[in-house]
Formats: sequence, C-alpha cells, structure tokens
Amino acid sequence: MHSAERRTVHRWSFIWAGALVALVGFILLGVAISASQAWAEVSAALGLSLVGWGGVLQVFDAALLVPAQSALGASPSELHTGMLLSGALVWLAGWGLVATGIRRASGPGEGPSPAAGAPLYPRLARYRDFYWSTLGAYGGGILLAEVALILLQTVLSSGVPSTELGGASQNAGGGLSLPPTGAFAISLAVAGAVAFVSGFIGASRAQRLSLPEATIGVLYLGLPIPIVLTLMERVPSLQLALGYRLREVTYVAGLLGRPELAYWLVFTALVLALVLGINTGFIAAGSGRVDLKLGFELFVARRHVAVFRPSLLLGTLAVLMFGIIPPLLVYFIIRSAEAAVERTRIRALGMADPLAAASDLNRLKLREQSPTMMMTALSVGGVGVGVMALIIVLSVMSGFEADLQKKILGTNAHAVVSKYAGELPEYPKVMETIARVPGVVGQTPFIINQVMIASEGNVDGVIIKGIDPKTVGSVTDLPDYLLGGGKLDILYTPEKILNRGLPEEEPAGGGSETAIEDDIIRRSGKSTKPAVLPGIIVGRELAASLRVVVGDRVNVVSPLGTELGPTGPIPKSRAFRVAGIFYSGMYEYDSKFVYILLTEAQKFFEVQGASGIELKVADIDDARRIAGQVVKVLGGYPYRARDWGEMNKNLFSALRLEKLVMGIILSIIIVVAAGLIVATVIMLVLEKRKEISVLKALGVPDGGIVKIFLAEGLQIGVAGGFLGLFSGLAWCVFIEKVGIKLDPEVYYIPALPVRVEPVQTALAVVIAVLVTYLASIYPALKASSVEPVEGLKAE
Repeated sequence: MHSAERRTVHRWSFIWAGALVALVGFILLGVAISASQAWAEVSAALGLSLVGWGGVLQVFDAALLVPAQSALGASPSELHTGMLLSGALVWLAGWGLVATGIRRASGPGEGPSPAAGAPLYPRLARYRDFYWSTLGAYGGGILLAEVALILLQTVLSSGVPSTELGGASQNAGGGLSLPPTGAFAISLAVAGAVAFVSGFIGASRAQRLSLPEATIGVLYLGLPIPIVLTLMERVPSLQLALGYRLREVTYVAGLLGRPELAYWLVFTALVLALVLGINTGFIAAGSGRVDLKLGFELFVARRHVAVFRPSLLLGTLAVLMFGIIPPLLVYFIIRSAEAAVERTRIRALGMADPLAAASDLNRLKLREQSPTMMMTALSVGGVGVGVMALIIVLSVMSGFEADLQKKILGTNAHAVVSKYAGELPEYPKVMETIARVPGVVGQTPFIINQVMIASEGNVDGVIIKGIDPKTVGSVTDLPDYLLGGGKLDILYTPEKILNRGLPEEEPAGGGSETAIEDDIIRRSGKSTKPAVLPGIIVGRELAASLRVVVGDRVNVVSPLGTELGPTGPIPKSRAFRVAGIFYSGMYEYDSKFVYILLTEAQKFFEVQGASGIELKVADIDDARRIAGQVVKVLGGYPYRARDWGEMNKNLFSALRLEKLVMGIILSIIIVVAAGLIVATVIMLVLEKRKEISVLKALGVPDGGIVKIFLAEGLQIGVAGGFLGLFSGLAWCVFIEKVGIKLDPEVYYIPALPVRVEPVQTALAVVIAVLVTYLASIYPALKASSVEPVEGLKAE
C-alpha cells in the first residue's frame, strides 16, 4: 500500500486560449504606449522589474499618476487610458486562463500504507521550502553591507575637523581623515563582515544553505545599488543628483580607470562574503545546534588525504622550483629502483612462503595504483603553480609600476597648488600658509610654459619651467639627476658656465682671447670671450637631439607675448647657455623638459610671481587629502590643488587595470586546479562511502560530514598555497638578485624590476584557499547526503 502520487494535469485548450488572450492584451498595451510615446519610461520600469523593486515602484507610480492626470484635467482620449486599462485587463485575464489550465491532481493509488499515522522521518519533518526570515537576512545583509561600505568610505575619507591648525583648519575639516585607499580597505572589511554575519545568521536559522532565498535576496536587494552606480557614469541626471554625494566612492573606483568594473568587483566580493557566511552557518548549525568544534573532523580529514606527507610536499616543491622534467626524471629513477628492489625481495620471499609474498605483492600494487593519492598530488601542484605564477607576475608588474612612479615623482611634485585662472603673485604669502599644513614637507614655486628651442643643429618643441634652485630639491629629485656632478646653483652664476663646460686657455701673449674647440662641431679658433647668457638645464635626450653640450648656446622662442618688429609681430626670443644636462630615466621628461631660473622666466614671460606652487607630502597615498586640506586652509576659490594621481590618472589607471586583468587571467590556473580538487574529493567520497555510513550511524551529523570533506579540500588549498608562496618568493628573490637583463636604451631600466607587495602576495594565497574551499562545497554536500543504509547494504 502506498499513498496517492500527485501529478500535474495540463488542459491545453485553456493554455492556448489564455496565451492568445494575453497576446491580444500585449498588443493593446503596445499600441497604447506607442500612441502615448512612453516607451522610454516603460522600458526603464520593465528593466528595473527584472532585477529589483520594479513592481513596487510601478504601483507607486500608478498611484501618483492618476491624481496628477485628474489635476491636469486631461481627457481619456488624450491619455489613451481606456486602451491602456483594457490591455492590462486582457493581459491579466490571459495569464489567468493559462494558470487555470495547469493544476495538480492526485494520481491513482491503492489507499494508505500500513505506516499511515506513524511519525515522519525527522529530517523530512523539519523541512520547509522557504524561509522568509532567511530571505530577510540574506537580502537585508547584502543591502546593509553595500550601504555600510558607501557610508564608511565617505565618512572616513572626508574626516572630521581638527584643531591642530587653528580656526582655518577647523573650517577646512578633514583633519583626521584617512587616505582613500586606507578608508576603502577598512570599509570593505566592515562590509564583508556584515555580509558574512548576515549569511551565517540566515543559514543558522534555516539549518540549510537556502539557495532560493539567497538568489532572490541578492537579485532584488543586492543588484540595484551597483546598477545605479554603473548608470551614474553614463546618465547625466544621475551624475548631477548623486555625483557630489558619492565623490569619495567614485574617486576610489576611478583609480582602476573603469569605475564600472570596480563597482562589480566589490559587489562580487560582498556576495562571496555572503556565500562564505551561508556555508559557515550551515556547517555550524546544520545539525540543529551550534557546533564549532573541529578536532575530530580535522583528524579524520588528515588521515584520509595525507596531504602533508614530506614526500608529497618536497616533490611538489621541487617541481615548482626546478620545472617538471628534472624532478620527474629523478622521481621515476628512484621509484623504479625502489620497485625493483622490492620485487626482488618479494621474489626471494616467495621461494620460502608464497602466501606472504602474494600478500606483499598485493600491498605493493595498491600503493602504486592509488588514484586518490595521484589526484591529491596533482591538485596540490596545480594550486601551487597558480599561486606561484600569480605572485611572480604581479611582483614584476608592481616593480614596473614602482619604477615608473619613482621616476614620475622624482621629476614632478606630489601636488600642485595654483589658481583657476591667472598668475600667483602672492606666492610667498601662500607658501607661508601652506607650510603650517600637517603632511607638507616641501614646496617650491614654478613657472611653466611651452616654447621652441633651437640650436645650430636642430629645433624642437619643449616645456620650459622656471624653478627656484634653493627649494626645488625639497620637492623633486632634479638636483640628483644632473650628470657630471653638476649643481643647480650654477644658474645663479651663469658666468661660470663656460669655465665648467669648455676649457679656457690663456693665449701665449697673455691677451684676453681664448682658444675654443667645440666637442660636436669641431671648430677651433681665437675669438673674444662670449657674452654672459642665462643658464638653462636640458635633458640628455634633448641634448642629443639638439647636438649640444654644456656651454653651447641655444635660443628659446615663445609664441606667447609676441614683440613688434619692422615687419609686424614676431615671436619673443632669447638666447640661453646650456648650464647642465639631467637624466631622469623617463624619455618623455628627458626629451621635453628644460629648466631655467625663476627670475629669468618671470622676465621672459612677463609674469608677476609664479604659475603655481609644487608640494611634497609625507605620504604619497595621502596626497589627495592633504591637497584638499591645503585648498581649504587657503580659503577655497580661486585656489585649487591637484595631486600626482589626478595629474597622471590615465597612466596609473592603465597600469592598475592591466595588473588586475593579469591577476584574473592567472587565477584561471587556480580555477583549473579547483576542478582537480572537486574530482579528488568526489573520488574520496566514492572510496569512503562505507566509512561515511559508519560515521553517520554512530551519530555524526550532516554538518560533521561536511566539515570533514571541506577540511580535506582546505588542506589541499593550504598546502598548495604555501608551496606556491614559498616558490614564488624564491623566484622573485632570484630575479631581483641575479637579474634578467634588459636593454637600457630601449626600456630605460637595466634589469627586470621586482617589487614584492605583502598585501597582494597574501591576497594570492587567500584567493587560492578560497577557491579550493568553494570547490569543496559540492562534494562535501554530496558526502553528507549519503544514507547509512545505502552505504552499508552492500557490505
């Protein structure tokens, strides 16, 4: 006897009729919307209804639209209300007919079984198909995490007023604020913790993973905020409404160059934290009570997979350090020798005791043909290769980024203060005010313009910069870049340039004439001592292009401030003498920048004061906040400040985006290794069905079985992650110490740069462990679903 089985009955006449009626309603709605020319508004509402709160918003819109139409006194014919309502009613009637055509009916049965009225299996009796409280925990948790991240990022980056600078600083605010990247790290950690706790609470309440609730919560409550942030970058109205409120969030997202990508990466991180919380909550409370003990499960998992065997770890490390071929050759030679010796021993044993020899031979075959051990070794090696490759590539790219940043910040300032329009004649007073701002360690005035520079050999367009030699060294590394032991102080004494650049020799008669020999033109002769010209510092690449050396004369031509000549306006021109040559290592700077004395630039361009003030700050990552505080201390408009990240945004954003993409691509290696882990754990489940059944028969709950197999996957991930960490750091040290030589004429660096960043190195290991943990969830759940009777009935 068994209970009647329920089945689904389809009445196709109702279904087809309902589909036709719904189609008619859809056509009526389309005609009404087209006549009202409202497709733009309707499409936005329909698109929102697919992922979030569209239905609720549409109800409110309809409730507000009807009174508005009545107040306007519009006629139904004008607003096509009749057709719109008719279409909606016909549409709903059609779907009602479709629903009527699908019903559940009891199948033929033979009456109740003998067990009718008996208590139900407890695991099935406690089952519920949906938990509203769990949905609230998952959806509310992901939404609360996103809101907390945005609010914390804004508050921590904006800061609170400080009294260190007096009244001006109190009005400026931001005295205790954090750098944007530091604020983001704290905000992301707090938001991740909120998502994790929410997932833990929801799974503990349901005592299962509750995937439908998690899916609905993420789609309807988690997606709207990243979608709005993404649309904000493309919709001007949203930018005007939210841009100034979320400027700290958009700034951090813009560091990648693609803010949309940053929004979705953060959303993915929060969803991952939620999933980890859900899984942890299920493991901890899946048996009906909170059980956080792991001693027994870890012991069983360690005995099952034996990941931390010295032979496996040393063999995998040898493969990572020396490649695949040499260690495998050594391995096979050793194993072949061991097998030959063992078979010889068994053969000798068989002469005296054939049964004992057969037993030893069987154990030898089992040890050599263990698929689980082979899969475990491959899984550990795959994770190790992925982590090692990720660490090496990211360290090399960080080395390039650090080298580029050093060269850029060695030539440019950390921040620049200027006016929105006009010059800065009051720069001495402004510098006195800026000096009181905490975090500013150096400042220097400058004048910058574009000019043409000409020599006897060539003409080129350059950027000329007027500097103060006394203070420029406190902001940039220009004094260290001068070749041949030159000093910037020579700009104050241009009469010494010839003595430094070209040797002067007294003629035999003791006259005032000197014999001059040019190193490039190779011209010699006697001439009178040349006139004293102001000095100019040029880059090495520009000096090679102009074919000049120290002491040569160049002409600087400016199209600005033209002078009137006999034939009309002519560009302003002035002669300078090369006082020094610098080499920064950046081709763009060495070929396009020249430096003169600030007072000479004021005379040449007829500028009162300076174009701006360059600043050096104590922490380059905090340059944006310090620059903003300087502007506030100066009183705001007409002053403005730009930090080095803003001035070189495109370059560094491209580097960060390239590093991110390379990291994602190389993480695919770890994902492939995760597939091996899934296969390994599934094989363990198949091999250990009897043991799993025995454990469950002894009272181990489903959560305990899940812990065992998750611990096995985690052991593989931890072993592979730390082997990859050790081998990756070893290769980085090898590259740094031994070096991979590069052509300095092409790359402007003599060897491949390496910079090991602790955060990204640790992140590579964390990613590997997380991926292996997530890959072990499915096999662990399959292991927990093994029933004791099914596992033991064949024994």
